[in-house]
Amino acid sequence: MTLALLMLVPLLTALVVLCAPASRARLVALTGTLLALVIAGFALMAFDWNYSAHPGQLGLSLAWLPKLGLNFALGVDSIALWLIALTALLGPLCVLGSWTAITENQRTFFAWLLVLQAAMTGVFAARDLVLFYICFEFTLIPMYVLISVFGSTNRRKAAIKFFLFTFTGSLIALAGLLYVVWFTKRYSGAWSFDIAILTDWAHRMSGPEQGLVLLAMLAGFAVKVPLFPVHTWLPLAHTEAPTAGSVILAGVLLKLGTYAIYRFVLPFAPAAVVAYAPAIAVLCIIGIIYAGLICWVQTDVKKLVAYSSVSHLGFCVLGLVALNSVGLTGSVLYMINHGLSTGALFFLVGFMYERYHTRSMRELGGLASKMPIWATFMVFFAMASVGLPGLNGFVSEFLCMLGTFQADKSWGSGMPGATWGVLGPWFAAFAATGVIIAAMYLLYMVGRMCFGPLVEPGGHGGHGAHAGHSGHAAHEPEGALPADLTAREVGVLLPLAALCLGLGLFPTPLMNSIAEPISQTVRLVQAASGGVSPVEHAASDETVPVLAEVSR
Repeated sequence: MTLALLMLVPLLTALVVLCAPASRARLVALTGTLLALVIAGFALMAFDWNYSAHPGQLGLSLAWLPKLGLNFALGVDSIALWLIALTALLGPLCVLGSWTAITENQRTFFAWLLVLQAAMTGVFAARDLVLFYICFEFTLIPMYVLISVFGSTNRRKAAIKFFLFTFTGSLIALAGLLYVVWFTKRYSGAWSFDIAILTDWAHRMSGPEQGLVLLAMLAGFAVKVPLFPVHTWLPLAHTEAPTAGSVILAGVLLKLGTYAIYRFVLPFAPAAVVAYAPAIAVLCIIGIIYAGLICWVQTDVKKLVAYSSVSHLGFCVLGLVALNSVGLTGSVLYMINHGLSTGALFFLVGFMYERYHTRSMRELGGLASKMPIWATFMVFFAMASVGLPGLNGFVSEFLCMLGTFQADKSWGSGMPGATWGVLGPWFAAFAATGVIIAAMYLLYMVGRMCFGPLVEPGGHGGHGAHAGHSGHAAHEPEGALPADLTAREVGVLLPLAALCLGLGLFPTPLMNSIAEPISQTVRLVQAASGGVSPVEHAASDETVPVLAEVSR
């Protein structure tokens, strides 16, 4: 029941928020998100870490449509649980971070924020494919509302682009997932949407079938990440979204794509992944370098951080397609660490915007003299994003690149993946240039915004600056904000800073907790794709090869 409560509590709180007086909406929302965080803490304590790869822990299963094999089934392994914990952590922080930024339509804002949290939790907790897809798609609605109603000047354009890109891609992914369901029904004789059962059958598809399923799933999940070249919706959505929307988008929503690649693409189409991993890696590297160079020329701080997500998540997917334990460990760590450090950067940009109503580096600079606490946090989280040793970003990037460099050691010489033996080190070297580029644009941003002579719009503080977009998320806050961060704003950033430092210095406990499910996934991919090329292999309709036959 724990996972069900993690979904129900935000949903019920959203209903209470809608019925509560407008002045109480944010307090009710904070109470609901804190309760969800407490439940997530109990879930971490109740989880049996000795069986971290078991996907059905803490869950329940209720018959939904038995004749079609549909069940309301929830359950998690350690990877899904950590991502749920991240979702629960960001919930109250987003409410507190929006305390003074959202002063109109508060009930609408906080209610949809809570609904979004419930849907994202459902994605990670679902053990039934239909339930997963419903939650996966439903996240579009609350995020669309948050961007289109509470965003900046081009909010409607950003919301529509976000919805069309992700919805179209998800429909194509649905076709691939349904093909796996049909394949399972064809050979097992029974309909089932249980993810574990589908995994048992999906890898038995022929090579060409796996190739088509791979392309269909990537069409949806790569958009969600987003992976180059289907990334163009993200910078606009990030830039126009309210601060909490940007934090949730970077912290959790983008991870729905990387999580889906890990959970479905790798086990459902292992032979196709092995064959096409180098091509996917090329797209990752282009995204890492291309987005990094775009960041270098940005003058809008929020847009710079937005494009940095495209670059950073290229590392995340690169670690996934390395197809070894080192790369997958780095990728899963990246899902968590990116949510912490980049989410914090969006909070900092939002706090600055509340005071000055501009994000332009042409109009702002040298803020350390006036906002020393803000500048301290900005330097810290920028270093975490750069990958400074001792902070969380370093561990993730290093493991993703090391896994790519060592990818050839995971495969036999007769496999299509043996091309990694030649390309892996080169891919790792090119990806490493992304780290250098990230250091250049983030350090330039920090130097421009924090140090040097004080530069403010119109030569004065931001309290009286003109609002940027007609009374939405950027209008004048309730009461004058002090020049530097308030205790509430510091309280939002401190947990994220502590986790960035803790995971940077002591990543081993987290790495150990996800080691078994990652090893299980690697073993499945290696065994199911051993030497089978999607171009050459074809299975007859009458005989379904078992795993041992595919391995031979």
